[in-house]
Amino acid sequence: MSQFLTTETLVIELLLIVSLVAIAVRRLRVPYTVALVIVGLLLTSQEPLQLDLTPELILSLFVPPLIFEAAFHLEFRRLRESLFPILVLAVPGVLLATVLVGLIVSAGVGLSLTTALVFGALISATDPVAVIALFRALGAPKQLTVLVEGESLFNDGTAIVVFQIMLVAALPAAASVAAHNGAHGGVGAALIAGVFDFLRVSAGGIGIGVGLGWLTAKVIARLDDYLIETTLTTVLAFGSYLVAESFHVSGVLAVVAAGIVNGNIGPRGMSPTTRIVLFNFWEYLAFVANSLVFLLIGLEVNIPQIADNIWPITVAVAAVLASRALAIYGLTWLADRFRRGCVPRSHRHVLFWGGLRGAISLALVLSLPPEFADRELLRVMTFGVVLFTLLGQGTTMQLLMRRLGLVKREEFELEQERRRGRLMSARAERTQLERRFREGMISAQTWERLEPELDSRIREQQDAQSELLNEQPALQQEELEDARQEGLRARRATLTALLSDGVISEEIHDELVTEVDAALGTEPDERHDNPPSE
Repeated sequence: MSQFLTTETLVIELLLIVSLVAIAVRRLRVPYTVALVIVGLLLTSQEPLQLDLTPELILSLFVPPLIFEAAFHLEFRRLRESLFPILVLAVPGVLLATVLVGLIVSAGVGLSLTTALVFGALISATDPVAVIALFRALGAPKQLTVLVEGESLFNDGTAIVVFQIMLVAALPAAASVAAHNGAHGGVGAALIAGVFDFLRVSAGGIGIGVGLGWLTAKVIARLDDYLIETTLTTVLAFGSYLVAESFHVSGVLAVVAAGIVNGNIGPRGMSPTTRIVLFNFWEYLAFVANSLVFLLIGLEVNIPQIADNIWPITVAVAAVLASRALAIYGLTWLADRFRRGCVPRSHRHVLFWGGLRGAISLALVLSLPPEFADRELLRVMTFGVVLFTLLGQGTTMQLLMRRLGLVKREEFELEQERRRGRLMSARAERTQLERRFREGMISAQTWERLEPELDSRIREQQDAQSELLNEQPALQQEELEDARQEGLRARRATLTALLSDGVISEEIHDELVTEVDAALGTEPDERHDNPPSE
């Protein structure tokens, strides 16, 4: 019981620190996650805390909510538009980074190649938490946000799978078995086996995630209880990870797939109340998980040990930057040969400098078994790279984006957001009060006084919105396209509901849905003869 109370006290203390840091950074120009790491470093320098950061704790408790929340909000339409460069960076990019980092570290630090490749695999997973938070605050281009977030979601799974394969090859017992097999089947057989294992683990995790995400979305569509629906998404986030791991496939990719499928199908059948509760719940859960992970990173770092290993850390940082540069600029250049303009030049610079390392790399290096050679050195190198990317790259991202002109927002765009927010909130206010009146919670006399005030406020905001759209034809065209997309998504959801109710057959449903999907995937200027104004 005393152990439980001690753990509970520690958790409460950490949450209090998280809250105080969050309040403080509102007045500072420092990314929130970076501030948490700095506070953790200051705390552990005063009085080192004995924390048992096991890989199971980070991977099974912290990673699922972080990944699920990001995947749940990733629109499939936007993901599909950027899927090609994302997959290029998430699969060949991770493999290239693993090999290049392994070669540089092996030569510069003197580690065996197998050990260096393990480090290359675990450090290749990017963690864009600080960058994405900055994107949202600055209003970065949506395509850039999807690229950074999408790459991170998929390369996390790729890096973990590659890490597990490299770790098996690097362990003494496994290495002797591999050498024995190599003598009989050659290096080619071992390479083929590794590729097959990679495909099996990746495809298995994605398959489980898609299946569970689709099943949960179908169940949610038949419910109208925000508590149950929120609970089901929680079960999905953690359950998809556990189920996939029990089948020895990628739990991270299962969570990614489950989040994307459920996030794009589930909300269609949700009531407005459920959407609000669900989004707020996952925003809070991701906030807590993010905060604790980055605070724990600062608490876990041993500063004297890092100071004693400056050279290995310097080599590791140089290797990470070099491999990132080659992967981003080289692979996006090749991708541009197939699909011209898929990654603009300015976006490539942000992708390179925004390749921060964090929770996944920390979890993987902590999962190294005690018998692994140079385990402590790899831990120190990983902490050094994580600190450099967070404190060096994370704090200079805003300056880079401003220099590239990626956060220059016109005043009329901000005004549109302002007026749209006022209009939508006014409408929500009227809808809620009218519902209370119809339920008998507000008297007829009170409603008679409230209704004209509410309608007047809505008309006032509508007039303000119309005035701005008339002044800015580009905004009007953008709103028109958004409305068309929303209408097509509503048509698709209705067709799914008609199929579920037996009103239309599956054959007709598939035919009509194909028509809607074709319209959704068509460029705006191909759907009508009124292209956007320049």
